[in-house]
Formats: sequence, structure tokens, C-alpha cells
Amino acid sequence: MLLYWFDLLGVAVFAVSGALAAMQAGLDLFGLLVLAAVTAIGGGTLRDLLLNRHPIGWMRDGRYLVVICLAALATAAYGQLSPGAMKSLRIADALGLALFALTGTELAEDCGIKRVPALLMGTLTAVGGGVVRDLLSGQVPLLLRRDIYATAAIAGIALYQLLRVAGLKRDWAFIAGIVCVAGLRLAAIRYDWQLPSPELYR
Repeated sequence: MLLYWFDLLGVAVFAVSGALAAMQAGLDLFGLLVLAAVTAIGGGTLRDLLLNRHPIGWMRDGRYLVVICLAALATAAYGQLSPGAMKSLRIADALGLALFALTGTELAEDCGIKRVPALLMGTLTAVGGGVVRDLLSGQVPLLLRRDIYATAAIAGIALYQLLRVAGLKRDWAFIAGIVCVAGLRLAAIRYDWQLPSPELYR
């Protein structure tokens, strides 16, 4: 049940980031709801398809779509009054990245997937929706930029797995992984950390 509620929280947070991106792109209300939905469930849908989990999570549980709609509409009401929408988008995206990275990994493990494939499933869950969001809103996906984004997810998942191997309880390892992902991503935003670019080697 804890994993389920964390998954719903991740859906809400990513729906917020999708709604904010839609507002910045000047989309109408329908476009806002669509972008919020694909951001919130895009990565999880791809994960479930690859893991052969049927029916897909949001199809068997209507709460996911309700949470997406409520989060998106609340964001629309808040965002119209907020001058700091970009900052809010980055914070929401960092939290969603962390939650989805770890819940995706644990779901893969529960399906009997081994560590490295589970790490990849967690990363896909975390970045898949954001990639679709950026493409639909006319942005180069964060995954393809120099930003520390997918690498933050990978680092947090790897920490979670190392702590599990070391014998730490799953819940504590889960929390440590979330803190690692969100902390790395927010620090990268705050201090403008970026990965090396190919032109640096020329």
C-alpha cells in the first residue's frame, strides 16, 4: 500500500509539471489536461508494457486519472497567479523524477526482474513522461540535454540497490533513494551542474 500511495503522489507531481509546461506553451485547458496526463502516466505505461503488467495501472484504477485531473486543474488555478512557474516546474519535476524512479524500480523487482534491468525500468518510469511532455510542448527533452536528469535517477536507484544488498530495510532504502534523486536534481538546478559536452574534448 505504501508503494501504491507513493505512485499516486508521483502521478500528482508529474501532472503538475505537465500542466505548468502546458501553460508556458500557451495551450488551452484541454491541451493542459492532455499534457498533464501523458507526463504523469507516460513512463509508467511504457514500463508496464515492457513488464507485461496488464491491465496497465491507470486503466485498472480510476484514481490515477482523478488525481491527474485534480492536480492539473489546481495547477492551472495556482499558476495563473504565480510569477515563479518555471521554478515550480523544476521542483515538481525533480520530486516526480525521484518518486517514479524508485517506485518503478520496486515494481520491476516485484515482477521478478533482476537488478540492472530493474534499474533501467525505474529510469524509464522516471524520464519517460518528461520526454513526452517536452516533445509535445516543443522543447528539447531534458534527457537529451546536459542537465543532470536521468543520471540523478540512476544514481538514486543504484544507492537504493546497494543499501538493499547491504541489508537495509526496503522502506529506508527507498527513502534514501528518493532523497538522493531529488537532492541531486535540485542541486544541479541550484548550482547549474551539467554533464560534460562533447565539444569539451575537441
